[in-house]
Amino acid sequence: MPNISIKGQQMPASPIRKLVPYSEKAKKAGKKVYHLNIGQPDIKTPVEMLNAVKSIDFEVLAYSPSAGIASYRKKLVEYYARHNISLEYTDIQVTTGGSEAILFGMLSCLDPGDEVIIPEPCYANYNGFAHVGNIVVKPVTASLEHNFALPPIEDFEKVITPKTKAILICNPSNPTGYLYSKAELETLRDIVIRHDLFLFSDEVYREFVYGGQQHHSVLNLEGLEQHAIVVDSVSKRYSACGARIGALISRNTELMTTVLKFAQARLSPPTFGQIAAEAAIDVPDSYLEAVIKEYEQRRNVLVEGLQKIKGVICPTPTGAFYTVVELPVADTEHFCQWMLEEFDHEGETVMMAPAAGFYATKGLGKNQVRIAYVLNQSDLQKALFCLEKGLDAYTSVIHNS
Repeated sequence: MPNISIKGQQMPASPIRKLVPYSEKAKKAGKKVYHLNIGQPDIKTPVEMLNAVKSIDFEVLAYSPSAGIASYRKKLVEYYARHNISLEYTDIQVTTGGSEAILFGMLSCLDPGDEVIIPEPCYANYNGFAHVGNIVVKPVTASLEHNFALPPIEDFEKVITPKTKAILICNPSNPTGYLYSKAELETLRDIVIRHDLFLFSDEVYREFVYGGQQHHSVLNLEGLEQHAIVVDSVSKRYSACGARIGALISRNTELMTTVLKFAQARLSPPTFGQIAAEAAIDVPDSYLEAVIKEYEQRRNVLVEGLQKIKGVICPTPTGAFYTVVELPVADTEHFCQWMLEEFDHEGETVMMAPAAGFYATKGLGKNQVRIAYVLNQSDLQKALFCLEKGLDAYTSVIHNS
């Protein structure tokens, strides 16, 4: 039997999806599974997006341009202008989801063996994409005790080497829900300019900020015109994960020329998805206003409920729709699998994402989980009750084993 590649063997499994076989087995056994493991919203996709696809009248489903449909890129310029971000449509490369934007950006900016600094916990796929490019992730660890705020500047300076080429952040953060302040971004700006690095900012959750907070884009920081790279996506903004439309944005023309070569190699982003995404830009503001209000209410239900459970430590996220939570267990991967395999309360159980997979530093996050508050408030309350019962039962099992 031929051997699988070493790269394939070493490719990290997704902590978000690796327990799926256990959830499928639980469902086959008749259990209801509350999915708090994955950022798949239950919010309705705007009808304008769906109708745009339904009303297509062309007879040939052709390739789109490798950089994306020009009319959509020009519409995106309008969208960013609403957020006080001034761009030319040539500053935008349409990608197959935000994931491809991250991959193309990394491959365009970093050679094998180069290093990217990423605050952890971080979106798990950053580690996977770095592995694909033989890029070394140098983590700087943010702490739950400080709500996962930007680590001190000294922590960044300590890990910078001649091989360091970039810093990558997610703002607001997946998985922590932390929203970086303008002062924190300016700190990063100063580091990037001083060491002549790229600054990647994954801003797919731009709209989802709570409590009167304001999102600041790295594209608006003076001095970063040649350094800033933004990753974006329609997946979460419009509850359109299956459209698979993202974007990579930069004013660095040499970078964008390079990214286009990778885009040409994969031919083109999805045509249907771009048609839907272009229609989304004209969706009334009331749609997102209602969605943001709903997520803030879900956040409050989740955080208040978690903070009432004995032994659980949960910070209050200020953006996105995730939080990283510390549970009173030694190994959340074992606990999360046990919840699916061994536990149910009146036929119901909960699926979460063990947080160790969101760290690059081995051994961290073993008693943490990422929870996505993408379910309606009633289901969140049921999931919280189920989690509390599960923790009680698990504690008894561990103590008696």
